[in-house]
This record gives sequence, C-alpha cells and structure tokens, in this order.
Amino acid sequence: MSSLAPTTTSDGTIHLATVKQRRLKLPIVLVAMTALLALLFLTAPRSGTSTFRLGDPASSIALPDVGIPTGPTSWIVLLFVAALAAWAFWDAWSYRRVQLWLPVVFSVLAVFAFLVWAAAGGRVPVTGLLAGAISLSVPLVFGALGGVIGERVGVVNVAIEGQLLLGAFSAALLSSITGNPFVGLIGAMIGGVLVAFVLAAFAIKYLVEQVIVGVVLNVLVTGLTGFLYGALLVPNENELNSPIRFTRLEIPLLSEIPIIGPVLFNQTFIVYLMFVTVAVVAWGLYRTRWGLRLRAVGEHPQAADTVGINVNRLRFWNVSLAGAIAGIGGAYFTLVSVPQFGKEMTAGLGFIALAAVIFGRWDPIRAALAALLFGFATNLQNLLTVLKTPIPSEFMLMLPYVVTILAVAGFAGQIRGPAASGKPYIKG
Repeated sequence: MSSLAPTTTSDGTIHLATVKQRRLKLPIVLVAMTALLALLFLTAPRSGTSTFRLGDPASSIALPDVGIPTGPTSWIVLLFVAALAAWAFWDAWSYRRVQLWLPVVFSVLAVFAFLVWAAAGGRVPVTGLLAGAISLSVPLVFGALGGVIGERVGVVNVAIEGQLLLGAFSAALLSSITGNPFVGLIGAMIGGVLVAFVLAAFAIKYLVEQVIVGVVLNVLVTGLTGFLYGALLVPNENELNSPIRFTRLEIPLLSEIPIIGPVLFNQTFIVYLMFVTVAVVAWGLYRTRWGLRLRAVGEHPQAADTVGINVNRLRFWNVSLAGAIAGIGGAYFTLVSVPQFGKEMTAGLGFIALAAVIFGRWDPIRAALAALLFGFATNLQNLLTVLKTPIPSEFMLMLPYVVTILAVAGFAGQIRGPAASGKPYIKG
C-alpha cells in the first residue's frame, strides 16, 4: 500500500513523495485464527469418521452421505489454511494489497476444517445448516439494509434494534387481530417507520447527537414493548398474541435442486421479499436518480444543496424508508420464526446488523453477505451443541459475537464510511 506525503527540500520547495505502508491487520488475524485451529486440533484431537449429509429428506433427488476420516482431513485442510495465511502475510509485507478472494477462500476452508473436526463420529446436515443460516440471518439482512440507507444519506441508524422490536410487536398484534399475516407485515413496517420518524426528527430537525438518540430509542422501545406485552398481550394471548404466520411457498423444479434448492426455493414470503429487497436497494443505490441524490447528500450535503436538493427533507424520508425495511426484519420474528411475541425477543440483533453495515462497507450486497455470515455463525453454534463437541457451552454462546468482532476488526480492513454520516446539516 502507498500514499502521498508532503516533503520539504532544503530550498523550501514542497514535493509529494510516495510513502509505502504495510497493512498487516488482516494477515495477523488470519495467522491468529490458523494458530487457534492448530491449538484446538492438538489439545482436543478427534478420530473416527465425519459424515456430511448432502441430501434432503423432502427432496426427490437423493444424494449419498459423504464420510471422510476426521483426523487426517482436518490437518490436511489446516495446511492449506496456513498456506493462505502465509500468502496474505507475504503480500502485506511486500506492500501489496491482499486480494479479496484470499480471505474468502481462507474462511471457507477454515470452517470446513472445523466442521470436520467437530463432526467426528457424527453427521453434519449440510442443507439444514445452510437453511438455518438463511433463517437466522433474515432479520439481520433487513436491519443491515436499513442501516446502509440511513448512513448513506448521512444519519447513523443505531435504532435498528428498536425498529426490529417494535416491528415484531406490531406484526404479532395486527396479525392476531385481523388473521392476515400481510396486515401484520404492513404493521411491522409502520412500527419501524415510527421509530425512524422519532430518530429523524431529533437528529435532523433538532440536531441532537444521533448515536445518543438511537440508544435512547432502543431503551424506550424495549421498555414500551415490555410494558405492553405484560399489560396487553399476556392477559389476551389468544386474541392479541396468536399471529397467523406465513407458510412456505415451494417453487416447482427449483426447489428440487440438490442442496441449494430447499435452502433458497422452499421459503416463506418474507425470505423471497428479502432477496428482492437486496437486489432493488443495490440497483437503486447505484443506478437511479434516487440513489445518486442519496449518496450525494451522505458524502457532500453542501454540494447537493447548491444543485437544488433539499438535504434535510431527503434525509428525513430516506431514514423513514430505512425504518420500514428494518421493520420487515422484525416481522420475521413473529410471522415466521416464533408463533408469538416475547419480551426483548430481538436479543440485540439490531447491533449485529449495525456491525454488518460496517463489515459490508456500507454496500447493500456486502452488508447482506455479512449478515448471512453472522447467521451462519449462530446456526453453527446450535449444530456444535447437537454434535456434543468438547468446546465449553459458554464459548459456543459467544461464537456469533466472536465472529462479529473478528469480521469488523480484522476482515473489514481500513474503511471509511460516508463523509457526512452522523453530521447534521445546517443550511447556510
């Protein structure tokens, strides 16, 4: 890596000199993860056969189980992992940028080596593992998309947690009253918009510190939904907290594709809506007039103002849109995942979604992939419990958060968010 730095000669002339910089953060993280895997394999060696179940019982296409020797396979794959870590370190030491494919391949191989070690004498349902990862990541994806839109337009959306929680509450209440999950989904979007409306009012109009407003809103919504749950939903559970949920919609032919068919094409309406929303937001952000204005306001609001864009009004409406999208993620809890609303059921996932925004570098597709990674880590924790691995249960509960820290601190590299994010705009 290189950058330009001013230097002054003896006669007072200023020149720009190229200064090389080594970016060692990512290689150090890769080396540390390799060392941890090696330490795990040495201190808790496992033998036998690790079986991977590729087929799905509901699929008409049957695939055989694949069994591989646990010990030799784990160490062979670990050698490839170590080689990739050394490659990344050599690139960084030689002032070269580490290519994106390297950490991706490293992560896939490291997870595979760990799964082989964990599945000794057991069976890994590959389709179930991937389907569970998709299911757990849906609220994260919608929350991350809301965060991307908010920060791209210049407002830090720390209130994603509150938007998810009020969305879940509104969806459960309205779906129970009307008996229609689509009405519950609309209610969830309205709930998310209400939280975003308050965030936008204080942050944009009254110039209150955005992070503080977001944190306060999360606490407020947690207390409000907790009170309403005890005072309203618990005494009237059958009438107000028994939402009608979305059923799975199987796409013919596509759902029969081995491994990925049941994962992607036998899902509920909200999951299909997630696929469409990611594509639409990504396309709109970079290919439409709306996206151009949104990015301009988030990067240089003064320049946008000079060409006739109402900066604060654009911010206000896009923060509301972000809240509506995050509210859909909240609806997934009560209209798909859990049959009723529960206190604090989002369990801090709004903050994980915010981490996905940073890890994804404020890009919709990258943020969605980051959310999928965190969902996979959460589902992996559940699988490790079933496989009865010798890892302490306390560490397995930490796994999704450890992955979040490693992703943001190590794999994200040196990144810069939108220049005007978190900065109020005062005209004139």
